[in-house]
Amino acid sequence: MAARDLRVLPRSMTALHPSGTYDAVIVGGGHNGLVAAAYLARAGRSVLLLERLDHTGGAAVSTRPFSGVDAWLSRYSYLVSLLPQKIVTELGLDFRLRSRTVSSYTPTERDGRPTGLLVAGDEQRTREAFVRLTGSDREYESWQRFYGMTGRVARRVFPTLTEPLPTREELRRTVDDEEAWRTLFEEPIGVAVERHFDDDLVRGVVLTDALIGTFADAHDPSLKQNRCFLYHVIGGGTGAWDVPVGGMGALTGALAAAARDAGAVLATGHEVVRIDTDGTDAEVTYRTADGEGVAAARHVLVNASPQELAALTGDTPPEPAEGAQLKVNMLLKRLPRLRDSSVDPREAFAGTFHIAEGYQQLAAAHAQAAAGELPAVPPSEIYCHSLTDPTILGPDLAARGYQTLTLFGLHTPARLFRHDNEAAREELLKSTLAQLDAHLAEPLADCLATDADGRPCLEARTPLDLERDLGLPGGHIFHRDLSWPHAQDGTGRWGVETRHGNVLLCGAGAVRGGGVSGVPGHNAAMAVLESSGD
Repeated sequence: MAARDLRVLPRSMTALHPSGTYDAVIVGGGHNGLVAAAYLARAGRSVLLLERLDHTGGAAVSTRPFSGVDAWLSRYSYLVSLLPQKIVTELGLDFRLRSRTVSSYTPTERDGRPTGLLVAGDEQRTREAFVRLTGSDREYESWQRFYGMTGRVARRVFPTLTEPLPTREELRRTVDDEEAWRTLFEEPIGVAVERHFDDDLVRGVVLTDALIGTFADAHDPSLKQNRCFLYHVIGGGTGAWDVPVGGMGALTGALAAAARDAGAVLATGHEVVRIDTDGTDAEVTYRTADGEGVAAARHVLVNASPQELAALTGDTPPEPAEGAQLKVNMLLKRLPRLRDSSVDPREAFAGTFHIAEGYQQLAAAHAQAAAGELPAVPPSEIYCHSLTDPTILGPDLAARGYQTLTLFGLHTPARLFRHDNEAAREELLKSTLAQLDAHLAEPLADCLATDADGRPCLEARTPLDLERDLGLPGGHIFHRDLSWPHAQDGTGRWGVETRHGNVLLCGAGAVRGGGVSGVPGHNAAMAVLESSGD
């Protein structure tokens, strides 16, 4: 199947098993459910995957959101770091990643002149950028030491994600670095940021990895910001965030193909409404356009949120989750020129382009949102997928220099949209783009492409929109706050177990879930195979 076809993810027309009985029924066709389906089917198990929507892929899809425009955007999830190569290799996926040539660019103004910090792949250029911004190379040396430490942790911790959960002490021995353990696992990340760095802008760039999809202050005593930071710096054993070739739908298309080729049945348009189990045998009731049906299963794997799992099994629901992000997709006729003319826009937008993410700006935005107001200076970060992977653009658009932009806004919890989602979305979008415009030599609006109906190619999604579109609880992209990657009371051997012996949670809300990783799907499949002696 061609790469472009993998993005479309057509409705499955495969018939259900005549007996209606399966070794495993998987609820939800996001990437984790597809990973689990592929592993179990390849191990010879009969597998039925039931997906509510008319396509698989969940939040990891590529779509053409703008009418009449041949541009395939990773509409929701958009970068890959946590997907182990082990999964790609073992499932034989036809899927590739490309590295970004630039890590990040952060524009600012110093002494009345536009400038910024470019963290490039070239060590000398990056050092020079730090010196130009801060006046010495002290911050750069601190940067090297700090990320040298996180790199060592990444190389040691990342391989454990697809193994049975280590205890806390076992993981501590694996890290084998008491300073790193204290920094990441015991004290708020803000302590380390302030201890290692002096420049406000540099501090902010470091802190952002602790706040993606996580509403927290740098010194939050819960350490949920530390957990977020940890997952953002350990991916692949390097912490690098890469671009999926063909968009995120290329991954889930390859996973769906692998599962089908191995014999799994993928049934879209099938909404699961109830799970009944005695811990040994289960029945999964689903609804289609033609009525209800029941599938019997020895194991049920739920690729949905813990809230949805509780609703399906009749259990007491967990604490409500709350997302805290704005997601904006755009298509531009050209990249905008920057006020900082020393940087080529093609470099600045190739990595992560930080907006209003100075350390104090992040603290102020969090405090304002915690007080119930939209941040007056909303922080966000942007990147351009098409600079690294132009295949997502049709040939005509690519030839004319069109580019995509993806913006991810921080510190905008769902509660701020409950009163009037439409009005709050428009207000936040306006103020967010104004912060970007402040660093541009021309208005972003002048660069926006238009669709077949003459409308600007721009769409924005709040947490409530994501809750409606994807079933994310409270719009939380991780389904709930991220967990430590070690065992705690009740986490089970693989971090996917529930109180029902034959029902497993294989979505982002599992231990070691979150992000586009496939880890919960892999681990749930391993738990099933282990329980049956494979």
